[in-house]
Amino acid sequence: MEPTAAVPVTSWVDDGDGVIDVLDVLALSAFVSGRQPHARTRRLTNLRKDATLVPDGAEVLREAIDDQDRSTLAAGEGWTLRATRWHHSRNGTVTVTAVDPELADRILAGAVEGAEEAEAPADDTVPIGFWHAAQHGPRRRERRIKAPDWPDIRANYAAKTAEAIDRLMALSAEHVAGRLLLLHGPPGTGKTTLLRSLARRWKDWCQVDCVLDPERLFAEPAYLMDTALGVEGDEEEGGRRWRLLLLEDCDELIRGEAKQATGQALSRLLNLTDGLLGQGRDVLVAITTNEDLARLHPAVVRPGRCLAQLHIAPLPFDEAAAWLEANGVGPEGIGPDGATLAELYERRDGGPAIGVVAPEPPGVGMYL
Repeated sequence: MEPTAAVPVTSWVDDGDGVIDVLDVLALSAFVSGRQPHARTRRLTNLRKDATLVPDGAEVLREAIDDQDRSTLAAGEGWTLRATRWHHSRNGTVTVTAVDPELADRILAGAVEGAEEAEAPADDTVPIGFWHAAQHGPRRRERRIKAPDWPDIRANYAAKTAEAIDRLMALSAEHVAGRLLLLHGPPGTGKTTLLRSLARRWKDWCQVDCVLDPERLFAEPAYLMDTALGVEGDEEEGGRRWRLLLLEDCDELIRGEAKQATGQALSRLLNLTDGLLGQGRDVLVAITTNEDLARLHPAVVRPGRCLAQLHIAPLPFDEAAAWLEANGVGPEGIGPDGATLAELYERRDGGPAIGVVAPEPPGVGMYL
């Protein structure tokens, strides 16, 4: 039976759809009808300005431009191609449908050949993937992010903390014991900067992915499975790479009352780090939180689960004063309890770049 007879397909277009949406519907018509049953898709990054994403000899059937985003519908003997490029991000996607798989592969290869511009990676950057839940399922995009080398920022952390971080930075894949990295401490103490530096130190054996919506990750099993299973490219010659999932500011997920407040979310986190879901997958999870360790759920911090528990505290007074002196600033203004890294940088840079001074409150007797 023809697919269109077994599963009738109807499309509606209204004023909420743009011209690119209409072109997307037209591009799939041959695939839906079964005339071209083989489809191939390639997602592209860092596109060249002159890349057309259309192979030579193709007949352009439609072209749509919407706020500088461009989509093209082209066709040839036995195949149809839809190419879209987003100018704000220099990303794009090409989908080809064809009467046979070999033709689909050949047309797609011709369309994307030379389209991406190779960039020489800077020594101070690392590739980090960013996961988010999109309309049609989880999506991952990779970017190169600046990451300081650990020796360059070691003085930003209290001496005892830095000694523990030294051991973490030197860790190799063969010596991983525990799947959870827990970084807790007040805001502004450098937890995120530390994780970027860790990504640089571990880049030879560990791929780092940041989850932008962790509350959805553990609420939606399909999303969790996609991130836990990884993406194509995790496999390398000689074995799999480890993967580190970064979850920032997840206080509500791991605090003491998390089981009642978040339902199954905490259970799924524990299952990923020390349960069936984590078995057979080399996955680490790093969580940053502002919560005090005593307020965290006991199952999160139990022995054997954590690879590292790091309290990222403000620098004590003596160390904060030494930091400022090394940066050419006097210690005036530092309290007896020391200062956070954010406070030290603000002190070094002369205070906030933009500010408004609150007016004096009105004196007594101004109003009745």
